[in-house]
Amino acid sequence: MYTTAIISLREFLEAFLIIGVFFGISRKLGLKRELEITIASILGIALSLLMAIAVYSLGDKARAIFNEENTELLEGYLQIFSGIFIAYVVMSLHGLLKKGSSGKLIAAHQKLVDNKFDFSLFLTIVFMVLREGFEIALFTASTSLFSTFIQNFLGLMVGFFSAAILASMTFLAFMKFSIGKIYKYTEYAIVVLGASLVQHGITELFEVYFDVHLSDIMSIPTGFLPSEESLIGHLLKAFVGIDHELSVPRLLIMAMYISVLYLYFKKREQLS
Repeated sequence: MYTTAIISLREFLEAFLIIGVFFGISRKLGLKRELEITIASILGIALSLLMAIAVYSLGDKARAIFNEENTELLEGYLQIFSGIFIAYVVMSLHGLLKKGSSGKLIAAHQKLVDNKFDFSLFLTIVFMVLREGFEIALFTASTSLFSTFIQNFLGLMVGFFSAAILASMTFLAFMKFSIGKIYKYTEYAIVVLGASLVQHGITELFEVYFDVHLSDIMSIPTGFLPSEESLIGHLLKAFVGIDHELSVPRLLIMAMYISVLYLYFKKREQLS
């Protein structure tokens, strides 16, 4: 139960923090995207909980489905897909903010508000939350065999609600920032998150398809970082892309992602 609760807390906290950032942007900028974010979040969380419960119910049969290779393969694709859509979100926000300096912010803002259901945003959030569900199912598949179903279920719920409470506190603090700081910090944070997702996704696909471990190529000493099993260490790995297996190729992937967005922003500024 305790192992399941800790793993669930860690993974769901990551998912809730991501959801909170999107909610914060929508609320602060008045984009009225709460519908897409809410439905996508509920769907992603529901699927994540169902996967974990299925693992606890099926036991050994579920372990054959949620093996490490299958999960890493799907997780890799989900992370790359999410990273690409995050780039799209950042480009849209950046364009919106830049238009504000030329007196066109109101028109651009109204266009975003009047748009109907944003399916790309919906899919982004579903896949990002669902990725955490796959990790919960994978990491608890083995430990769940040593506890009863009700113990595993209680551990899952304890982790879920604890993460929800912590994330809500973070969201309320986030909403107290001024609109200027929201513009500045969220754009940078989302770019780094997107770079981290793409980097982890490519790293996992290289391992599965080519048996090439990018972490072993020109590795960078990061022994001073907190353990990846700890909450801080896990969040560093997920949101910043830095862990004990950081290497030059993995760092270059993130640098390339950020560079592409930077060049895009610079080109748009030159044309405007």
